[in-house]
Amino acid sequence: MDRMMTAATDVANGHQKFEENGTVTRSAKKKTVRPAEAIAKASPPRGKNRSPRRIAAELSLSTAKMYQALITRDASLDGVFFAGIRTTGVFCRPGCGAKKPRRENCEFFPSAGEALRAGFRPCRRCQPLDPSNSQPPWIRAALQLADRTLDRRLTAGDLRACNLEPSRVARYFKRHFGMTFAAYHRARRVGSALASVRGGQTVLRGAMRHGFESEAGLRAAFSRLFGAPPSVAARGAVDVLHARWLSTQLGPLLAIAGESGVCLLEFVDRRGLESQINTLRRRVPGVVTPGSNAVLDQLAEQISEYFAGRRMSFDIPIVAPGTPFQQAVWDRLREIPPGQTLSYADVAAALGQPTAVRAVARANGMNRVALLIPCHRVVGSDGSPVGYAGGIWRKEWLLRHERGWRKAAALN
Repeated sequence: MDRMMTAATDVANGHQKFEENGTVTRSAKKKTVRPAEAIAKASPPRGKNRSPRRIAAELSLSTAKMYQALITRDASLDGVFFAGIRTTGVFCRPGCGAKKPRRENCEFFPSAGEALRAGFRPCRRCQPLDPSNSQPPWIRAALQLADRTLDRRLTAGDLRACNLEPSRVARYFKRHFGMTFAAYHRARRVGSALASVRGGQTVLRGAMRHGFESEAGLRAAFSRLFGAPPSVAARGAVDVLHARWLSTQLGPLLAIAGESGVCLLEFVDRRGLESQINTLRRRVPGVVTPGSNAVLDQLAEQISEYFAGRRMSFDIPIVAPGTPFQQAVWDRLREIPPGQTLSYADVAAALGQPTAVRAVARANGMNRVALLIPCHRVVGSDGSPVGYAGGIWRKEWLLRHERGWRKAAALN
């Protein structure tokens, strides 16, 4: 899974790049203001290469402000965030002319990729992947192919069978959508599977809402990601691992747990999430089905308390099988106090293997239980927040959050 991210109340990141001076395009009829110009009026430039994440942070875009921009069709924020509409299963630009939904039916995303990953499909009216509506026919054919094949991977041969040149399609998607065609299709496929997790069993019955022609299509996508359909678990054929969607300030988390403990906790846009789920399926017997259990209920409560600053440690059982070396690394990570960090070299030295720095980094990256096993507290030798699959920006936020808590605790 490619590098994509989300934020709930503070919009962050995106694939579009805005020009520093906020240029204006002119036509014979009217002047069209690009997003950067409107942003520049509200917030002066603070350096080069300002990303949409920084732009949104400077504008303090709250959920309320994003919803207001959506219902007023504020096109000046097109590209800064996207709105997912639960009732229709599509995502739109703020300036979309479609009928506006109620606030409780909206979700907001910093990038099209994040909206795709959450299970939404592009709105046909506002064309969020191509606001100018200038897609050539062969690109529309590629998009239609991706939407028809959400239950399997697409190969270069599949594209050629539709008279599409794979390299040409990849270049166009990267240039215009900020991701390759493979990344787009992967986001659609995984997003559709995760949609059933986010909504629980009812999503399986409402497959049409998520772009499937039948319930079987969504079940196939779910099975592709998690190994078996929920019906298998319902028959009691195997142990059940429940999967639940947890909302946080940094974007949604995918949590999977059995009665014995949490097996997986990752941001849904984490790089390599599919690989982590495949590893989980190999090492933890059972079938994953949407729903919750006592462990997930406890996890949801403690995650909420963590982001609210009311707790910095967790007392939830964890099921994280790995090699003896990985287990040793993960145990050491759990000993790092909140608000403090260690370097990879420090961890290696603490294990009595000072030359195993790279092995420590690999074990850190193989951690499937974010936050509970705090791999974000491991930094580079110079103190820089490197090597976080959930995104460096998230690692920076988590470290600031914990340092702030530690400072407040010291004052009290």
